[in-house]
Amino acid sequence: MLTQSQIDTFNTEGVLVVDNVLPGDTLAAVKAEYAELMDRLYDGWHAEGKVPAPEGMDFWQKLLVSYEKGCAWFQPMDISLPGGEIEADTPFHFGPAVFDMLTCGRLLDMVESLIGPEITSNPIQHVRLKPPSRTLRAGETTAHMMATDWHQDRAVAHAEGDNTQMVTVWLAISDATLENGCLQVVPGKPQMYPHCPQRQTSIAKGLLDESKARPLPVKAGGAVLFHPLTPHASLDNVSDTFRWSFDIRYNVTGQPTGRAHFPDFIARSRARPETELKDWKTWKKMWLDCRARLAPAPLIPIHRWDGNAPVCA
Repeated sequence: MLTQSQIDTFNTEGVLVVDNVLPGDTLAAVKAEYAELMDRLYDGWHAEGKVPAPEGMDFWQKLLVSYEKGCAWFQPMDISLPGGEIEADTPFHFGPAVFDMLTCGRLLDMVESLIGPEITSNPIQHVRLKPPSRTLRAGETTAHMMATDWHQDRAVAHAEGDNTQMVTVWLAISDATLENGCLQVVPGKPQMYPHCPQRQTSIAKGLLDESKARPLPVKAGGAVLFHPLTPHASLDNVSDTFRWSFDIRYNVTGQPTGRAHFPDFIARSRARPETELKDWKTWKKMWLDCRARLAPAPLIPIHRWDGNAPVCA
């Protein structure tokens, strides 16, 4: 659980950095699961002649070579369906180690301190593997690959979730530093700013006082917690290595998630523990069923903002 001092800081500033959230074995299991996934992806691309032989290459080298060769590894590694068009075979990753991370007792204790004991794992969730900026392809626009523009998490969900009690947990799998593109915030919980479809969906220009920005370095296994109205962004990765994190959210069970067409699950319930999801295979099937339902249907936009608004001109 968080201390009262930590809770007070979060309630005042809308952000809190917490060290040592993920146990070492949980962190190691996530890394091993992704290493196996990378091996499978890389071997497939090698068989297609897209990448060189993998002899002697570790996870990071395979990731970088795959990116440089134009292989699309982000979506197969993400823990969500995309916001754009969904096909019957759109890839994603849902495995036991990631599920154990999302339901980690220490993490849920921390969330419970902020939103109470009835906790739903919100479906707005992503892996973030940010390459060194010097390696980015010309014209790259994927938010998870590059510096993230200023935004508020409440604003990049549907309006039905605007009154939901929610917290974002940004989990560091590798150290997040100033050099490799850690997060930055403007502390506080202001009103929701208008957002515009810019490089990414982000706060309309001129509304945020970026001079108040505070960087948030955090060690691997630690977390940054956000109130959904706290403006935040990320810096460029000017290092020679990747920065790895997960961006996940939790909300009070029974309240709208802000993305109702994607599946959520009960991660903790003190009142009805029998409702907690314990089986990662069930979690994966929920997303497989969701993909099958959404693929033939008209696209449901994940953002509410229209670039024709006067503030976006």
